[in-house]
Amino acid sequence: MTTVPPNKNQMWSGRFAESTSERVARFSESVSFDQRLWRADVAGSQAHARMLGKVGVLTATDVEAIVAGLDAIATEIEAGRFEWSTALEDVHMNIEAALTERIGEAGKRLHTGRSRNDQVATDVRLFTRGAIDELLALIAAVAEALLNLAEQEADSILPGFTHLQVAQPVTFGHHLLAWREQMLRDAQRLTEARRRTNVLPLGSAALAGTVYPLDRHYVAELLGFEAISENSLDAVSDRDFAIETVFACSLLMVHLSRWSEELILWSTPMFGFVALPDRFCTGSSIMPQKKNPDVPELVRGKTGRVVGDLNALLMLMKAQPLAYNRDNQEDKLPLFDALDTARDCLAIYADMIPHIVVRRERCRAAAAQGFSTATDLADYLVKKGLPFRDAHHAVGNAVGLAASKGCDLAELSLAEMQGFSPLVTDDVFAHITPEASVAARTTYGGTAPAQVRAAIARARAAKP
Repeated sequence: MTTVPPNKNQMWSGRFAESTSERVARFSESVSFDQRLWRADVAGSQAHARMLGKVGVLTATDVEAIVAGLDAIATEIEAGRFEWSTALEDVHMNIEAALTERIGEAGKRLHTGRSRNDQVATDVRLFTRGAIDELLALIAAVAEALLNLAEQEADSILPGFTHLQVAQPVTFGHHLLAWREQMLRDAQRLTEARRRTNVLPLGSAALAGTVYPLDRHYVAELLGFEAISENSLDAVSDRDFAIETVFACSLLMVHLSRWSEELILWSTPMFGFVALPDRFCTGSSIMPQKKNPDVPELVRGKTGRVVGDLNALLMLMKAQPLAYNRDNQEDKLPLFDALDTARDCLAIYADMIPHIVVRRERCRAAAAQGFSTATDLADYLVKKGLPFRDAHHAVGNAVGLAASKGCDLAELSLAEMQGFSPLVTDDVFAHITPEASVAARTTYGGTAPAQVRAAIARARAAKP
């Protein structure tokens, strides 16, 4: 059998008598997608080189050459002049090969005391940490946009729904602050994920650590890691941080999808609660009257893909024995996709929210339908001394009458209301308007305009 001589550019070629087949090389390469880790790879390699110099494994001359060579390679990549090779499999081997070609033997010494296993784990953590920081900044922008719009609409009446049925009146500002609460929890989850991401695996080598006197704490300091991994086996194989981050992105997208669903409904002629800016919509190819809410629809659609990314990562890890397995090459595409999608969706919502037009009259008219103040009538009777369950029954009968007449509760006569309870007096009508309903709900976190403004004030005061 004829063998093909191994490719000596491959860092592992010494053990092999023949090169990887072209088909396997194409199948196993990852540089086509992991090249975006290059900044993290350069930073990690420079920190590793400086540490090796500090502990005496590399000379100062070697360290200087490595750091300068990596800076030059980074400049080439940034400018789009770097030639990526699929034959070199991944971003790490591409950069190391280019470094060795540029500075000679010193480039070969860079990999002392490390493996691609702890190298890639470090790179992915650095990348994820930076992406989380970007998401947190965008969440802050979205939260600010919601605060501003909520302040503008603090008095605006909106029907509140349960089961998508008119339930009780709320204020539009209160509804927007509910959206904001979802975002704040997303920020908390991402912050927690960042903390567990920000652990240095470099120094674990392939799986067992290394014989070289590495100063891992120094590397952590150089790269801004808050801690170093405690177990080398776990450090090179762990992808919990990626799963946790994508979970946080998935739930964030679920929240954006819920908002999208509401905006899509609210912008229809049937609701007519809001108007979305034209630049965030498209028209129909055949129906000239159409204004389609494309941005919310796309966000809703993209949510499914991010949730799919989470499932992909969970399935990737579910049956992996310790330590590192090549399966983990497949962690990057779902991680990148989830981070990119969450970033893009947050950015477009941050742009769109300030320009949403609330059609207050339509919202108020809708809130006056569906007997939305029935609970207020029951509360009125309770304050007059009637037990709540009896009040509930009496108002239920009143609603039945109003429904049969095709009118709202406030359109019943005083005599008709007194037929259900003699406790009703002519002051009842001041208690069963949508405005009175929301104004009365003054509990902390309630929908009253005063509470909405208080919540906004607390939010602004809490900002660093």
